[in-house]
Amino acid sequence: MSESFRTEHDTMGQVRVPAEALYGAQTQRAVENFPISRMRFDRAFLSALGLVKIAAARANQQAGTLAAPIAGAIETAAREVMEGRHDSQFVVDVFQTGSGTSTNMNANEVIATRASAILGQPVHPNDHVNSSQSSNDVFPTALHIAAARTVEEMLLPAMDALRQALESKRRQFWEILKIARTHLQDAVPMRLGQEFGGYARQVELSQARIRKALEDIYELPLGGTAVGSGLNAAAGFAKTAIAILADQTGLPFREAQNHFEAQAARDAAVFLSGALKSYALALTKIANDIRWLGSGPRCGLGELHLPEVQPGSSIMPGKVNPVIAESVLMVCAQVIGHDATITWGAGSGALELNTMMPIIAYDLLDSIELLAAASRNFAERCIAGLEADETRLRETLDRSLALATALTPEIGYERAAELAKSAYSSGRTIREVAEDQSGIPRERLAELLDSRNMIGPA
Repeated sequence: MSESFRTEHDTMGQVRVPAEALYGAQTQRAVENFPISRMRFDRAFLSALGLVKIAAARANQQAGTLAAPIAGAIETAAREVMEGRHDSQFVVDVFQTGSGTSTNMNANEVIATRASAILGQPVHPNDHVNSSQSSNDVFPTALHIAAARTVEEMLLPAMDALRQALESKRRQFWEILKIARTHLQDAVPMRLGQEFGGYARQVELSQARIRKALEDIYELPLGGTAVGSGLNAAAGFAKTAIAILADQTGLPFREAQNHFEAQAARDAAVFLSGALKSYALALTKIANDIRWLGSGPRCGLGELHLPEVQPGSSIMPGKVNPVIAESVLMVCAQVIGHDATITWGAGSGALELNTMMPIIAYDLLDSIELLAAASRNFAERCIAGLEADETRLRETLDRSLALATALTPEIGYERAAELAKSAYSSGRTIREVAEDQSGIPRERLAELLDSRNMIGPA
């Protein structure tokens, strides 16, 4: 069956648009101009865009710029967009005009079509839906709203779940001693719980960095219109609209202190992306450590038993791999790559406008959502089910040459090193060699080599 079309027009002339589409000519031109990828803005961004249009309609009505019936119809239609009822109508590729104008007009046209149907009279996408606005302030405002909400509602709670899972393991493993490792070589004794306490603290500090980055994200450029001067915006529009956004989201959004900075630069997005990258690096450390500690089961470190969630090999029977940790590592790689794109994109601003906003928005939101999903999955499907192999831990602890460190106050560094070399070459333990060669009384030697005296209080 051939698709039917209708004819729409914009300032450049007539355009054929799919007959059932809610969008109009400018959106269709963008569809034809940017056949680049399968990437489209997701629910978080479209919800934020709908919310911006709701706030703008209310603020314009209060300012007397829009009549109450038109403002009400726009708000109803924009709420449908916010709630996801028209997601299929957002058809513009992420790789588009650098200001995000095509996506803003996509929203304006969809809302105008629905508002016209609701009101029973024409509602114009530019004159009415986009009143007191420009793509140049709407798009970054929607980006900040979507980022803040996704961090607050998805990422921070998922990080809490992971931190709590790690903290639970800290308590569970507190009395279990093990050998620490530095440079991947045997080091002095520690608690297995101390190791997991370090991981929990990494997540906690990452949360603090992300919360710090949100302080700048809460500042919104709405009301600056084209370049930051507020040309064609109704008096008091920015203050009113942003107060509505804060009320609707329950988040402390505020008007940009300097609208020219807020529209020309995407520094706040870079700062948040950097905090996300820092968390990705923390997750990389944790996930890799879990893989190392669980390596084996017979020919690796074998200190942890990871949950067995699926067969690990299509050729080796019985093999089980650390697949959850591996998926976390791939997410971290993606987030680090996104950060590079965001950094490059933010550095590509020129004069009064950044012209890589769509890819900055897409990658920033993708990073937040990926980290949220990976954190929660890691907590639930891996960390929660970890068990310690206490037999293996005692074995490696007893055989560690680094126990000679405890003897240095009694016999000095060089003599302790000689004992360690002797133990290594003979295949004996430090305790066995020290009993024969150190000259330290047996009772004192037992005290020095008691691992619990080496682990510290923390």
